[in-house]
Amino acid sequence: MEEFNIHNLRKKVLEGHTRSQTWRRLQLNRIKDLLQHGEEQIIQSLAKDLKKPSTEAFFEILALKQELQLAERNLSTWMQPKRIKVPVWLQPGAASVIAEPLGCVLIIGPWNYPFMLTLQPLISALAAGNTAILKPSEFAPSTSMLIEKLIQEFFPNDVVKVLQGDSEFAASLLEHKFDHIFFTGGSNIAKKVMKAASKHLTPVTLELGGKNPALVMKGANLDITAKRIVWGKIINSGQTCLAPNHLLVQEELNDKLISKLTSKINEFYGEEPEKSCDIGKLNNRQFEKIVNLIKNANAENKLIHGGKINYTDKKISPALVRADSINDPIMSDELFGPILPIITIENIESALSIINNQEKSLAIYMFGGSEKDQQTIINSTSSGGICFNDVIIQAGIPELPFGGVGLSGTGHYHGKSGFDTFSHLKSVLKRPFWLDLNFRYPPYKLDISLINKLIQ
Repeated sequence: MEEFNIHNLRKKVLEGHTRSQTWRRLQLNRIKDLLQHGEEQIIQSLAKDLKKPSTEAFFEILALKQELQLAERNLSTWMQPKRIKVPVWLQPGAASVIAEPLGCVLIIGPWNYPFMLTLQPLISALAAGNTAILKPSEFAPSTSMLIEKLIQEFFPNDVVKVLQGDSEFAASLLEHKFDHIFFTGGSNIAKKVMKAASKHLTPVTLELGGKNPALVMKGANLDITAKRIVWGKIINSGQTCLAPNHLLVQEELNDKLISKLTSKINEFYGEEPEKSCDIGKLNNRQFEKIVNLIKNANAENKLIHGGKINYTDKKISPALVRADSINDPIMSDELFGPILPIITIENIESALSIINNQEKSLAIYMFGGSEKDQQTIINSTSSGGICFNDVIIQAGIPELPFGGVGLSGTGHYHGKSGFDTFSHLKSVLKRPFWLDLNFRYPPYKLDISLINKLIQ
């Protein structure tokens, strides 16, 4: 990549061209036009890369439209300087906080939701008045090429530019100084991103994943619980950072829940789910990983249901697997595929013991339980977010901040959180000349007791 490109993109911000609301709304309109013009192409490219069902592909577009609507509706308010009260001993004066753009930001997109998760942070970055370089995933080549084509068609290259390449190219890209780096992907690559960013003290947002537990407690409607868990686990063939990774089920509910899960899998995807057009294909690396896990589970007589493998289309029928404990080998890593380990628990305390002895996840889910149990989960765990009696759809509320904690990520976006992530909150104080008290200047004759009274 030429240094000239970054210079031009940053220059646009430094010279003040991106400060006005008019400029920012123009960019948001460009994304709106891009989505409208490219809708069918987007759906086709996601089908080509991931065999993603058209309904799931449309969810990616819908999420972007929701984010746009929220930004357009609230941009004036977000941009408005926030007045801050001035203490009496510093009056007269007027203090405020101004959200100003950071400059040229780098957005590195993932392969699992290659369109949505590359453009969603771009909406926030442009609303905040930045320019951007996009690095889409090389593992979703059709979608990456489409992103480049659409961006070139709808944006000047000194506002948004797409750069494509493999991991070596991404590493070379990170050698350059950006004003913010936004990365969505796995924790191993995130560590490399953070290390590269540290050379320039560049702020980063890392949107990662984690082993998201789903608790099923007494009081849950097992029919609806099973329906929602199967949908959330199998959407995008399990390759969703927010998908439930494993179930923690109260022992007395276990057999009935397994029966319900099995029934819903067959209801949704037919008797041969591995051939269903409603299940997408697995990434090559994920396919090999899940195949090995299923073979091991089968050999250990832990495979409860499913796990049939379609080698041609790289699809696997949803697999239910019994796990003896959280230390079971299948629990060593985030699964990121259509395989669901089930661990039985006695009560909320045993669930907490398991959750709090793992790394912090992107989400915790709980079905059923009492109000007290829900409050216990809120107060006694740490995670990116919590959702009761459902999965994944909390990310569909653009006003809710989205982000992880610990190994599940750092920083937030969506709505106002995204605007703030890509803004510098600059403090401003204005004072007049007409009152200038001498007690602040040497030689000091400060009456400390008087100051104490003023600040109380």
